[in-house]
Amino acid sequence: MRIMAASAFNLKREVEYGSPEQNAAVREIVAAVRAKGDAALLEFTERFDGVKLEASGLKVTAEEIQAAYGQVDEEFLAAIREAAANIRAFHEKQKQKSWMEPSPDGTLLGQIVRPLRRVGVYVPGGKAAYPSSVLMNVIPAQVAGVAEIVMVTPPATGGQAGINPYILVAAAEAGVKEIYRVGGAQAIAALAYGTETIAPVDKICGPGNIYVALAKREVYGAVDIDSIAGPSEIVVLADGSADPVYIAADLLSQAEHDEMASAVLVTSSAGLAKAVSDEVERQLADLPRAAIARKSIDDYGAILTVDSLDEGIAVVNRLAPEHLEIMTADPMEVVGRIENAGAIFLGAYSTEPVGDYFAGPNHILPTNGTARFASALGVDDFVKKSSLIRYSREALLKHGGKIMALARREGLEAHARAVEVRLMKEQVKDIGMKEG
Repeated sequence: MRIMAASAFNLKREVEYGSPEQNAAVREIVAAVRAKGDAALLEFTERFDGVKLEASGLKVTAEEIQAAYGQVDEEFLAAIREAAANIRAFHEKQKQKSWMEPSPDGTLLGQIVRPLRRVGVYVPGGKAAYPSSVLMNVIPAQVAGVAEIVMVTPPATGGQAGINPYILVAAAEAGVKEIYRVGGAQAIAALAYGTETIAPVDKICGPGNIYVALAKREVYGAVDIDSIAGPSEIVVLADGSADPVYIAADLLSQAEHDEMASAVLVTSSAGLAKAVSDEVERQLADLPRAAIARKSIDDYGAILTVDSLDEGIAVVNRLAPEHLEIMTADPMEVVGRIENAGAIFLGAYSTEPVGDYFAGPNHILPTNGTARFASALGVDDFVKKSSLIRYSREALLKHGGKIMALARREGLEAHARAVEVRLMKEQVKDIGMKEG
């Protein structure tokens, strides 16, 4: 890995907006699904996935899901069940309650928290299968109270015909009962606008290729979306006490995702920088996805040297990484000074895959530096909040003049009069009561 001064490093990460041709293709697909429904889904599935279906074959049957259990190993099944329990327990702590607060003057203010009614989850079928992402998308929605969760996934996974059985089992374990074998931009359009077979949803979550990302952006507004996610990122902040073997392994765990993933070490130790660079080369030698990891390390990886831990913390906050590992002598002393990171892993044993698969926090995280303002996917992403206002007569009489002054300052006379007519009527009542 290249070793350089942090001041010379510039990782430019941007949201992928796609080429004009890709954008035009997505708009055409979305429009066709809106106009032709199932017929368009079947046409695009045959064209892009090489699978010919009838409309009746779009929905995955309960028998297929049950058969998938016979194709997965018991070790996976035990692990996915325990991971699901951990993820559920973590997200249960995020739940918010509706609240109402009465005032002495009779006014009642509050907030009503309700779950979304129907959510769609996209599960990709490209280079690899990610059953863990099924859990991370579905379980927070369930905890939030979403009544209907529908999953879409291409009819071929990793170039092989059929849906990967591990994806189907993960979905079943998470409680998904409605699954459709359709992928790409056409699946996003179906979730957003509905077809004869697939009812529309309120929100779409889940990663996908550039066509899926562009389709999510195209339908945003008709439905909500989680985010337009970029390539995966890890930053390790370390001092001389850290183990270079652990750090190299963790950097490669992100580099193997895809060629555009970014793996960066920030350290105040020149000795550690050299040791990690050497160790990355050693571990790359027998890595199954070495070609992908090598491209990622060469193009987007770096070891950044800093003069002090304080400077290192400043660099981390500038990078705002998706994943941050703190491998210093006292990680707890450092974490309070981290302002921007999607997920933070403390100490030598908190390797990033612990969070990817098992610990409980969500692994769907802000990328491209958006951790400056965005958060991990969670229960809040699947609820909506309504403000509640019950103003009393006493409060309106007391504050009505101020409300009218603000409305008239903005040139909205009808707003002011909506208050004024009430004040006048109530004043007449008061006069009548006094005279009576």
